[in-house]
Amino acid sequence: MLKNPAAKYRPFTPVSLPNRQWPSRTISSAPVWLSTDLRDGNQSLFEPMNGERKLKLFQELVRIGFKEIEIGFPAASQIDFDFTRKLIDEGLIPEDVTLMVMTQAREDLIARTVEALRGARRAIVHLYNATAPAWRRIVFGMSVAEVMALVRHHVACLRRLTDACPQTQWVLQYSPETFNLTELEVSLQACQTAIEAWGVSEDRKIIINLPTTVENATPNVFADQIEWMHRHLAPREHIVLSVHPHNDRGSAVASAELALMAGADRVEGCLFGNGERCGNVDIVTLALNLYTQGIHPGLDFLDINGVVRIAEECTAIPVHPRHPYAGDLVFTAFSGSHQDAIRKGLAAQRPDTHWEVPYLPIDPADLGRTYDGVIRVNSQSGKGGIAFLLERERGIVLPRRMQVEFSGVVQRHADACEKEMSGGELWALFQHTYFQGLGRGDEAIRYLEHRLEDGGRRVELTVLMDGEHRTLSGQGNGPIAATVDALGLPLRIEAYEERATGTGADAQALAIVEASAPGTAGTRFGVGLSDNIVTASVWAVISAANRLAAAMAPQATLAA
Repeated sequence: MLKNPAAKYRPFTPVSLPNRQWPSRTISSAPVWLSTDLRDGNQSLFEPMNGERKLKLFQELVRIGFKEIEIGFPAASQIDFDFTRKLIDEGLIPEDVTLMVMTQAREDLIARTVEALRGARRAIVHLYNATAPAWRRIVFGMSVAEVMALVRHHVACLRRLTDACPQTQWVLQYSPETFNLTELEVSLQACQTAIEAWGVSEDRKIIINLPTTVENATPNVFADQIEWMHRHLAPREHIVLSVHPHNDRGSAVASAELALMAGADRVEGCLFGNGERCGNVDIVTLALNLYTQGIHPGLDFLDINGVVRIAEECTAIPVHPRHPYAGDLVFTAFSGSHQDAIRKGLAAQRPDTHWEVPYLPIDPADLGRTYDGVIRVNSQSGKGGIAFLLERERGIVLPRRMQVEFSGVVQRHADACEKEMSGGELWALFQHTYFQGLGRGDEAIRYLEHRLEDGGRRVELTVLMDGEHRTLSGQGNGPIAATVDALGLPLRIEAYEERATGTGADAQALAIVEASAPGTAGTRFGVGLSDNIVTASVWAVISAANRLAAAMAPQATLAA
């Protein structure tokens, strides 16, 4: 090993731009957004998404408001090819949404790509080739002139194939891959070659996408590179200047923000920054940062918890609890002084005034969240200890958000008792919190379940309401949905989990429901424990309904 490992790394050469303008500019509007969750983000997953998960995430991206979505690499993957055809053939693309697909600069791949998009109303073909010196020398063995000939030939090939399909409005996106590692003059030459070969005009625009394929410099250097290209690209009025920052140095969001100040019009990234190595730019963070400048991002994150759940389900990558804006703990203060300042700020905040609450840069309500300040432990060990005791002594594993909820209950109880809680006391408090009003043993819940011809369920419940036994009935695609229907409450099931506690003859089914209802802040959890999983599920729904009802009107509970 070298005594000084830093000696083997070459410092990045600053851009000569003495009259740079971006430091004095501010971002005044949201950029054009492109989600690459289904391509760049998908390629980074340990287990890439299948067609079903890709469709679910595509539909969520559409709901959020993305108008341009990169859906895959159809020339390299049959799954991506079939997914592209499914969206087109089944009419699943809204009129205002444009698909983008990626292809390398190879004739056979370009032809396959155009075939995948045949019949689309509008499509962006993302053509790329690496341009940096190391790639030219080590990977391809090509001179600059040979690189330019490659760009010219393959853009002309794409133009020839797309001109033969006039029913589709075709847009070229050209990326000099490894742009940030390439000499600016070479990058400009490659882009101008693509522009000329495509035949750019007022009615035939082009997207020039400049990526930090492997981030290797401070964000200000990338801003200088973007401003230099912004000044030199021509005809600039017919070019959409896009950036695709990666996060190898942890500064992708900053790079994107400075690039917008330097002249970029468009940003490519993934919802929570998924991508190769350290990921792409995090669009959730980048977009919601705009709120702190008084700019609407043009994307709908009013239910950020729902976005998190779908992204986690489709990608199998958890969102970190400290992730900006979206993490489970970012609107939770563990420090007493922080809690005090936040409470005072919330009390002083008035409608229709600028947001000014200490420690909270954005109103959690704008993301469909609340300030969870009731939790008064000052480290993760508070929740972790509670979860550990329940799992070790009762075999109950709590979801992460439920750990947060129940730890607040425990903390309030511990403060009132002013003593340490034993495992038995913890279990008693858990039962009181989540099982209150539910039948036990011989008083087990009374219900009848019927299968319907369409595969759904109808249930009849006997409950104690206002001191009287009443029979309620409802229908749904399963016992949970049927129970919600029977209760007749505006209850929304946000999440459901089931697992076994114990082993052998002592094993029981545990069902956990997370639910929300109009008029309550946040969600509440309900729990059911029984020898029968259906019984446990019905109990869990009633438990959650009782807890939500108690939050709205403490006397409005029902007993099973």
